[in-house]
Amino acid sequence: MTELRNVEADLSRFRTRVIAASLAVVIGFALLASRLVYLQVVRHADLLEQAENNRTAIVPVVPNRGLILDRNGIVLATNYSAYTLEVTPSKVANLEQTIEDLTQVLDISTRDRRRFKKLLDESKSFESLPLRTRLSDQEVARFAAQRFRFPGVEIKARLFRNYPFGELASHVIGYIGRINESEKEKLDDSEDQANYRGTEYIGKLGVEQSFEAQLHGTTGVDSMETSAGGRATRRLASSPSTPGHTVKLSIDIKLQHMVEELFGERRGALVALDPKTGEVLAFVSKPTFDPNLFVEGIDSESWQALNESPDKPLLNRALRGTYPPGSTYKPFMALAALETGFRTPEQSISDPGFFMLGGHRFRDDKEGGHGTVDMYRSIVQSCDTYYYVLANDMGVDLIHDNLQRFGFGELTGIDIFGEVRGLLPSTAWKRKAYKRADQQKWYAGETISLGIGQGYNNFTMLQLASATATLANNGVKMKPHLVREVVDIMTHAPTTTTRESVGEVIAKAENIAIIKNALVGVNIEGTGAAAFRGAGYTSAGKTGTAQVVQIKQGEKYVASKMEERFRDHALFMAFAPAEEPKIALAMIVENAGFGAQNSAPIARRVFDFWLLNQYPSAEDITAVQKAQAPAPIGKPRTLADMPWPPRAAVLGASSPEKAASAAAGTR
Repeated sequence: MTELRNVEADLSRFRTRVIAASLAVVIGFALLASRLVYLQVVRHADLLEQAENNRTAIVPVVPNRGLILDRNGIVLATNYSAYTLEVTPSKVANLEQTIEDLTQVLDISTRDRRRFKKLLDESKSFESLPLRTRLSDQEVARFAAQRFRFPGVEIKARLFRNYPFGELASHVIGYIGRINESEKEKLDDSEDQANYRGTEYIGKLGVEQSFEAQLHGTTGVDSMETSAGGRATRRLASSPSTPGHTVKLSIDIKLQHMVEELFGERRGALVALDPKTGEVLAFVSKPTFDPNLFVEGIDSESWQALNESPDKPLLNRALRGTYPPGSTYKPFMALAALETGFRTPEQSISDPGFFMLGGHRFRDDKEGGHGTVDMYRSIVQSCDTYYYVLANDMGVDLIHDNLQRFGFGELTGIDIFGEVRGLLPSTAWKRKAYKRADQQKWYAGETISLGIGQGYNNFTMLQLASATATLANNGVKMKPHLVREVVDIMTHAPTTTTRESVGEVIAKAENIAIIKNALVGVNIEGTGAAAFRGAGYTSAGKTGTAQVVQIKQGEKYVASKMEERFRDHALFMAFAPAEEPKIALAMIVENAGFGAQNSAPIARRVFDFWLLNQYPSAEDITAVQKAQAPAPIGKPRTLADMPWPPRAAVLGASSPEKAASAAAGTR
């Protein structure tokens, strides 16, 4: 049977399908065209940037860190470039085995392993960490031949900080170390975040920390073309980094070295200032440490030795160590008495060798007393009883208000971080310091010891040096500063540190003259005379001895029967020339006894160096060291360590016998 088809209907359906298919094709092409327009026109810039980012990589260029120099241009901190063997833990399947295998190719010491482990604990797994540093060219070539065996291990060139004098002035210079988590968080929240891209190190202490912004420099960038595998093929553009500025200090590193040598194995601190400008000429804290240990990441053994040492070599004693000032406090007490009208220069007391208050006997250092004592003799002979009486008459709050003006118990504002305030006591301070009512009360007996620089008094050598410089400068207080100028690395233009006065101490010129005259007398006929006999200039000074532990009433202090760390501290403050002071200092030798014997001889040599250009001989340095009681903290350095020849000494003590004789003073 023949099937009849409706041709017209078939054609109609065919046409409909063709039209539908055509519409679909047109719509498809329209969508493609619109998408093309969107991508090529609307998002052109954005997609071009993404394409460039896929094709290029931005690599930060870490700047050279700025140099640190002393006042004469001697380099104290510099940089060197070296190859390092680095491991990225996240790219290594078996870290321990990889390190073992690497020891077959390169020499990897136990110290290298300890340091790497410490860095591993402090860092993220995707960070590249140095396992070996300062590889030789032969070692680099040896590893390169075996590199295929060690995925995640590579050779890099890095800049390292170097402190050529090692331990010398380490508390002043400071050191750099790897950026830790807390420092990274601070940088991420600061405007400097971009400037620290690619940087792994930052200043941690001293000038390195306080002048980080000037020393760090400006990070540059290299735009590199990369392959599909991410390997750099060529440099497209470059914005070079700018090295950090040069920081020039006010300290004289030769003077600094001499003082550290004179301290020998002793603990202590010395700060020397220019009274007219506030420049720090020497800033000594003993013992010291080697900042080079921290540059590559200090190993746990070395850190433990430094951190747990009873001598506390990491403590900056000049900036953060606080001590009772002892008799060096008396000139400032005397000036306060003149200013407040509690004493005149001629007014005398009779000193029987003690002062009684409420049944308590405050004894003088001289048994039997000094007899009739006026203000001049009270300073020259260091009469305790005079100042017991004076403190009792003035009271704690009047003492506080007058001594505070010299900077005691106040921050000096020196230009490195970490300064502590110390303690200048008052009734208001005690009410805040203690919780119980009986502890908050100020007792009359507590005032007496304040007059001789004991009791609650606790100051830094920086504060005492600043107060001494203010007195030498006729009451004008200059802000101490360690940095003399910052030199722009590009223009070589120096930015000089301003000689900033922090105000004049309100003291009459005639009163200051009276105190200065007495201080001159100390070094001519008093407790400092032996150390300054034969000096080619007139100096002013005051010796001091500060108790470390309280001696019970009725007992006598005998140093030889006490543990070394419980013996008295030896202090000295001085300035010279007395007529027109160019240098002022304050110093302490811990647990060394009398200031006349163990501090004044060091001050004499500081003045000889600065004023007469005389450098002590090795024998003279040994004589000063031997005159002090032993307190072992490590092997002292010798003059041969320094790059200049020691000058012949023209000093009063050139042998152990003469030094011992010259130091045979008292308090």
